[in-house]
Amino acid sequence: LQGKTILVTGGGSGLGLSMAHQFVKLGANVGICGRAAEKLQVAAKELQSHGTKVAYHTVDVRDYDAVGEMFEQLTSQLGAINGLVNNAAGNFYAASEDLTPNGFKTIVDIVLHGTFNCTQHFGKRLIDAKGDSNHGGTVLNIVTTYTESGSSFVLPSACAKAGVYAMTTSLAYEWATYNIRLNAIAPGPFPTEGAWTRLMPKDFEAAYLKRLPMGRYGRHDELSNLAAFLMSDLSPYINGECITIDGGEHRASGQFNFLTQLAPRAELKKFFASLRPKK
Repeated sequence: LQGKTILVTGGGSGLGLSMAHQFVKLGANVGICGRAAEKLQVAAKELQSHGTKVAYHTVDVRDYDAVGEMFEQLTSQLGAINGLVNNAAGNFYAASEDLTPNGFKTIVDIVLHGTFNCTQHFGKRLIDAKGDSNHGGTVLNIVTTYTESGSSFVLPSACAKAGVYAMTTSLAYEWATYNIRLNAIAPGPFPTEGAWTRLMPKDFEAAYLKRLPMGRYGRHDELSNLAAFLMSDLSPYINGECITIDGGEHRASGQFNFLTQLAPRAELKKFFASLRPKK
């Protein structure tokens, strides 16, 4: 990633910060943004220890003009930005019949409108720079494993992430002429303080782990390695793709996969043997 400058939205903590750490370790200059100034300051100091340029900007990605100002400021500090990771998000549990219009709008504004705001500003700057083989760029959108399937109790997030996925595939084709690539990652369970506080109470964890075929959560470095690959020159022909990284959790829809949750493997084998016809 040497010679690249990457902006990570929601980069002050969680997966955003983990990806930013990987980018600077691999030689990139990195900008991070978010709404919490103090958190960004702490994160920026951590990132600066790797020796590349690091800058932060406090912004609400829902504000289109403020996003434009952020790009101006970060470009003046870091140079031209040629990579964007749209990671800023929000989510909460609610029965859909109990959702308020404002609750729905808030999540869609952050996830979908925020991604559009950052992506369009980023793309227009590259296109205005006469995007050719020397002026390309890469956008990586963080979506979710329920982007296509949908999910109960997180309706605003499901709708917004589905829109981000459609934005990814639409612009991947439209902007390829400018050498701008767009891809997405759909993470499964990767514990972060923010998401786990809201979405994974302690009472849920034992039951949830049972449905994970690998029996564990993802590690941040596993996702960060994938993000670095997609942002790098090692993947120049990957465009318009969404890569799921969840240890196989999304394959749980197989009709008989539930059996793995009912008994240990040895007991299941005995049960299967008992069902076979006698010779």
